[in-house]
Amino acid sequence: MGYLICNKCKSYYKLQYGESAKDFAHKCNCSGKLRYVENLDIIDPQWKQISLRKKPAKKEILKNKIFSFPMNIKNRLHQFYYKNIGRHIYNARNQHRIHRSPPGMQAGFINSILNELNFHNIWWILVVPSTIAITLILTFTSGIFTLLPFLILVIIGYLSENMIIGTKNAIITGAVSFFLGSLFTGSFLYIIPYLILGIINGAVCGLIGGYIKTRRLTY
Repeated sequence: MGYLICNKCKSYYKLQYGESAKDFAHKCNCSGKLRYVENLDIIDPQWKQISLRKKPAKKEILKNKIFSFPMNIKNRLHQFYYKNIGRHIYNARNQHRIHRSPPGMQAGFINSILNELNFHNIWWILVVPSTIAITLILTFTSGIFTLLPFLILVIIGYLSENMIIGTKNAIITGAVSFFLGSLFTGSFLYIIPYLILGIINGAVCGLIGGYIKTRRLTY
């Protein structure tokens, strides 16, 4: 079976039945390098025996990566929100305050989105006319005029109270207007793709409009 020895801390580990040197990391608990020997004739009898933990199996490593992937995505979203959005919103809201507390993400980017999964904070006075305008543009115009819906969605994000609410209103406007546009043009086979396209365009343009507003308020 053999032994794993460490010259740095003067210790050794006796391999048990069924174990091999490949089951363990190349470093000792003291960070010294482990070396495999058949017997202990070459070492001092005063060396101490230690216990070592086996390195994780490939299946276990893969399992840990799979289960940690959603958390890594969530952490990256939090970092992206704070770096590119959160601090600008905080500065815009608190620029007139004399005493400022350290900026934080409050409920965070994910919680901010989850809190808006409802029909509150919808600016119908802005959404309805914009939906009608985009629907008419998609139905009766072509060429360069098809860029106007994107501009309208950006304006919705810019005029809203904050970036999250602006994105929400832009998504609703984009989804409804692109859906109606596909109906009025007779593109019944593309209703679902147009609906998805409207949601994506609303989200992107709403974020752009809100981001422009927060940057302008910050500076």
